[in-house]
Parts: sequence; C-alpha cells; structure tokens
Amino acid sequence: MIEKVKVPEFTPRSGVRIDVNDADMEANRNSGSFDENQLEELQKSIPPPESLKELKLTPIDFEKDDDTNYHMDFIVACSNLRALNYDIPPADRHKSKLIAGKIIPAIATTTALVVGLVCIELIKIVQGQKKMETYKNGFLNLALPFFAFSEPIAAKKSKYNDVEFTLWDRFEVQGDMTLQELLDYFQKNYNLEITMLSQGVSMLFSFFMAPAKAKERKALPLTEVVKRVSKKKIPSYVQALVLEICCYDKDGEDVEVPYIKFNLPKQ
Repeated sequence: MIEKVKVPEFTPRSGVRIDVNDADMEANRNSGSFDENQLEELQKSIPPPESLKELKLTPIDFEKDDDTNYHMDFIVACSNLRALNYDIPPADRHKSKLIAGKIIPAIATTTALVVGLVCIELIKIVQGQKKMETYKNGFLNLALPFFAFSEPIAAKKSKYNDVEFTLWDRFEVQGDMTLQELLDYFQKNYNLEITMLSQGVSMLFSFFMAPAKAKERKALPLTEVVKRVSKKKIPSYVQALVLEICCYDKDGEDVEVPYIKFNLPKQ
C-alpha cells in the first residue's frame, strides 16, 4: 500500500512571510495583502448552503477572562506542572493570563509529528493493551532526518512490608488533618512509622526534632505546619500537596516508600 502512495514533490511558495511577533502580525494585517489563489481555493471548497441545513455547530473559543469556563485553570495547571518538571519558576494565575494573551506562532512540523506519535500511544492505552512491547519510545530529528523507536522498560519495583510499588504509585490522603493524625494514620493503616516528613525544601517533622517543637507541630493542622515552616501561603489553585516521607517498617528497618498526595479540603 505504501508503494502505491504518490507523494507530490514539495515546492515552497515564494514571497511567503511568517509573522514572528505581534508587531509583524499587526503590520501585515493592516497592509491588506493576501494570496488570491489561496482565497479562490477556499471559496471553491465551501459546500453549498443546502448541505448545511441540518448542521449545528457550537464553537468553543479560548477566553482567558471568563473564570467559569476553566480555560485558565487548565493552562495554569499544565504550564506549572511543566515548569516544576524542568525547574522553571512557576507562574501565578495573573502572570499566566498575561502570557496567554501574547501567543507567538511557532513552526508546526515537529509539533504535529510529536502530537501524532503521542496520540498513537494514547490509542493503545484506550484499547487496553497490556504488553509492554506494544508501546514505543520515539526519538526524532527532522533536520537530519533521523527516526528511532525503542520499547520502554518496566518501572523498577521496590517493597515495604511485603507491598510492592513503583515510582508511579503514591499514598493518597483525603482532607485536612493534624500532623499527629497523619503519623497515626500511617502507623495504623500501613504499619509504617514516619521518621521524617517534608514538603518541597521544608522539613515539617523529624525524629531528631526538639521535643517541644515536635509537640507543637503535631497539634496543628498539616496545612498550617506547611505555612509556618515555608513562610508562604498555599495558593488558592493548589488542590493537593506532595509530601515526602522516610519510614521504619514493621521490623524497625528504614524503607523506601512512595510519596504522599495530600488532597486539600475544597475551599
């Protein structure tokens, strides 16, 4: 089938100019220049009105100033997840609105290719394919051009108290509670004694902490401990805290365990 596909030879159009910033885009818009051939092709491609009688469209336009559509919530969440992943300073909601209002066009070839490869992997997940070898990692360089695909390896498995876990697993705790209640929760439900608890770069609790300070913090809600130790307020858009813990297992041995996703109560 591939041999039968006839790929037309690519011929770049002359006189094409790509806007690289808002000033160029505004200048070209005011100049009134347009491609007559392209306009004619677009006119021919429009179907006759009779064929659209039963068609109903509901356009969804990006609107950064409407908080009820959750567009900015999605952008702030996704952009800050990427920022944290690459040690880029996160942007608050106000700064994200300013950035979203000044989008600069980018070359779409590599982006389109990456999106296509990602969608192929998502289709496999939706189909419920379980075999690791059916999935692929991809590396590509369109400038060479170079394409390479390999099979991913399974995540490393660790164990605590005969329970296996990988880096994809986590403890999930619902609602606010005091620090003491969190310590008791892990002792009762997982037979784990928390010896150190941290959030980001803030050490919230440790076994070698001064007894008076430990007693004071144990009586406070965990969110209040985070605020006091980090000296920062928890942003309103944050729905969960990531807590790292060190623990002793049932035999008193130091063990590696997943992180805690501490879901904050809805405000």
